Amino acid sequence: MKNYLKYLERAASWLASIILLQTLFIKFTAHADSVMLFSTLGLEPYGRIGVGVVELIAALLMLFKRSAFLGSVLTMGLMTGAILSHVFILGIEFNGDGGALFSLACVCFFAASVVARMNFKGFDFKNY
Repeated sequence: MKNYLKYLERAASWLASIILLQTLFIKFTAHADSVMLFSTLGLEPYGRIGVGVVELIAALLMLFKRSAFLGSVLTMGLMTGAILSHVFILGIEFNGDGGALFSLACVCFFAASVVARMNFKGFDFKNY
């Protein structure tokens, strides 16, 4: 693998993991915004805690090269749910955040897709 591609993959992996991990404190401490979001979705409290646990697992899997593909696919699934929830239920801007949560979900999805693509066993770096 070319050196810069290795760094790109690791940077994308860390970016997605950091985004996932930084939201865990808010979810696990039952911050009012998180409770309101999951109440709007009809998933409070079990959905909030369950999503937090799955996000923790996905973030940890992506940090290790061996399990990065599995973690990235799991992250893409989580972020697809987050993006669709914002588009169809919550709105792009939720509770006056200026679209920050939606933007973070999109960035996290994109970073995870880079990690998934670059860790897919059929990926051939000779063409890049």
